[in-house]
Amino acid sequence: MSNQTSPAASVVVIGDALIDEIRDGAGVRELVGGAALNVAVGLTRLGVTTTLLAMVGDDEAGDHIREYLADHGVALIASEAPHGSSRAVVRRAANGEPEYVFNEAAQRRSIRYTAEARAAIERADLTVISCFPFDVPAEVEALVDALAGAAVAIDPNPRTGMLHDRAEFVRGFERLVEGAQLVKVGADDAAVLYDGDLDGLRARLRARGARAVVATAGADGAVLETDAGAVAAPIAELPGRIVDTVGAGDATLAAVAAGLVAGAPTSRGEWTALLRRAMDIAAATCRAEGGLLRTPESLADAARGIHGS
Repeated sequence: MSNQTSPAASVVVIGDALIDEIRDGAGVRELVGGAALNVAVGLTRLGVTTTLLAMVGDDEAGDHIREYLADHGVALIASEAPHGSSRAVVRRAANGEPEYVFNEAAQRRSIRYTAEARAAIERADLTVISCFPFDVPAEVEALVDALAGAAVAIDPNPRTGMLHDRAEFVRGFERLVEGAQLVKVGADDAAVLYDGDLDGLRARLRARGARAVVATAGADGAVLETDAGAVAAPIAELPGRIVDTVGAGDATLAAVAAGLVAGAPTSRGEWTALLRRAMDIAAATCRAEGGLLRTPESLADAARGIHGS
């Protein structure tokens, strides 16, 4: 399955944009990140015209975020950031997984739906929501009002450092699930929000009306369930070592969302091809630091000395 979509396809992504301050044995360095931002940039790299709705400050960090989005061709509709731009200090746990400490701006993030934002949502083929404050009822009410029947894809992506009320987060998230074109969840989501049973969570979301559910389980690959049935794909084997798994889930969501706006699969075989392509893209993304989506083709080009966006 091609990773390119029709130039007419467009997506709005709603969620977080921040600076990742990475601290490890190599020192301290900063990368532009955020789950929603990674998805938005990933979609543009897959040929989809994309607009990001996120809170971005009028500060040096915000300037870096704006420049990065502009470099990748993502349009930004920024919400005011009274506490400045969001930031996460990232350290590696003993098992290699990242641990995050978020600043006040990230913990109190908020989205405002201006006339420009609402018009973008109305025009879009799909609206993707990732790392949204589902545990703030006022934010959920404003989101539901702004969507007004839009086709939706959701990744709850709870971060423990941002999560204030687990039960309220689940209520807010599941309010958006009914009728969603796609819900993407991972083993971490199941552990943080539910009882850790990823298969049970997939069934729960389907029962609540999600048309397609992608459940990712790290080294165990992923399962995608629709009315056509459930299909599974292992993690993809690609040349090179795994450098950073931070962007794998965001890359998976971007790849499946791009496939939906290109023309939603209907058969089991088409869904299988889409999931396998998403696994290839996730594996390629893990071959470099940061959340920037990469494809197997871009890795091959880089190995031949061909560099580009």
